[in-house]
Amino acid sequence: MSKPIVAIVGRPNVGKSTFFNKIAGKRIAIVEDTPGVTRDRLYFEVEWNGRKMMMIDTGGIEPDTNDVIMMHIKNQAQIAIEHADVIVFLTDIRAGLTADDREIAEMLRKSGKPVVLCVNKVDSVGAPPAELYEFYELGLDEPYPVSSVHGSGTGDVLDRVCELLPEQTEEEGEDDTVKVAVIGRPNAGKSSLVNKILGSERMIVSDVAGTTRDAIDSAFENKYGKYVFIDTAGIRKTGKINDSIEKYSILRAEMAVERSDVCLILVDANEGVTAQDERVAGIAHESGKACIIVINKWDIVEKDSKTMDEFRKDVYTALSYMTYAPILFISAKTGQRVERLFELINYVNNQSSTRISTGMLNDVLSDATTRVQPPTDKGKRLKIYYMTQVGIKPPTFVIFCNNEELFHFSYKRYIENKLREVFGFEGTPIKLIIRERTAED
Repeated sequence: MSKPIVAIVGRPNVGKSTFFNKIAGKRIAIVEDTPGVTRDRLYFEVEWNGRKMMMIDTGGIEPDTNDVIMMHIKNQAQIAIEHADVIVFLTDIRAGLTADDREIAEMLRKSGKPVVLCVNKVDSVGAPPAELYEFYELGLDEPYPVSSVHGSGTGDVLDRVCELLPEQTEEEGEDDTVKVAVIGRPNAGKSSLVNKILGSERMIVSDVAGTTRDAIDSAFENKYGKYVFIDTAGIRKTGKINDSIEKYSILRAEMAVERSDVCLILVDANEGVTAQDERVAGIAHESGKACIIVINKWDIVEKDSKTMDEFRKDVYTALSYMTYAPILFISAKTGQRVERLFELINYVNNQSSTRISTGMLNDVLSDATTRVQPPTDKGKRLKIYYMTQVGIKPPTFVIFCNNEELFHFSYKRYIENKLREVFGFEGTPIKLIIRERTAED
């Protein structure tokens, strides 16, 4: 990736996510008063004075902690620092200069990366408060007073960031990146799969259900192509969503599906398809996304020669509306069949982008209506005039007929099956729009 990276780091609750959201112009990161809400790195593309950069919001760093999750957060922040071109170090004027601030400043000095020191929560206008000057002790050049809530001072910070960025390189050509959302119930192995693909500890992987709260984007390139993997928070039953953070996470997962090209629906092989899995798959299906059903943890399932076929049959029985989606049995832990995912991702993405000429479509339509006559009702027969494709992702077709009410669901499904039989469309939903018109129109 040619875009430079800017990491926002600091102690918990100094306002990093609010600062990040103010710059991004959207509510990208979850903002809550609870320390440690932002657990993983969040990426967002920012443009300032003609410079494009990837900005990363990191979890709050607590240098001396024995808490498992907080240790993970510290490690993730360290990874962000290592990959960053410029670091924005956020402190809190209300709390003053703390011992943790000093330790983080030492960590940043050792990284050798250029640092922009920001003192947040300077919400008053006019001359900077006297408390600002104690932050000079950190030895990180001039501290910039900012207000994440009001946005004051953020322009000066971005100006300084642009000064410190490496020289601009030529823009890359047409973006051919495939966006892949990894969705499923909590603890199905979503983060483990993304980590296996990336070859690094990108997401927090823990036995604590719901560790990943936000949708996390990770760019990746290999011999199969360019990808962005979006690891989403596990979607729970609605009845168990009893706090606002969890509600934000589900919304974020749904948004991740919306902006993806392909959805990997992860199912725990030990538990099979549950009601929650059906809900997760339904979100992807209704959004018209190309899908692959990924059965994870296959390495620990006791099996014989019939196990895989029986499991596949059970999956399609539970997800009867998604029989178009291919099923792949993998192990995120061992890497079994993980590489095969890339071929399938490319395949279903291409299938969802397929365009069929009107002539070919109507040849198939004519053959289908000859084999099975359109239905009748009270002496009225459905007449189908022609069909044309009007969109992709998902492939979308308009069928013109004499009476929309006569076009029963069963016949609509029959036409869809014929399209799949001839043209494939494996891995993607098909959308049929029925339009009524007279033969003279």
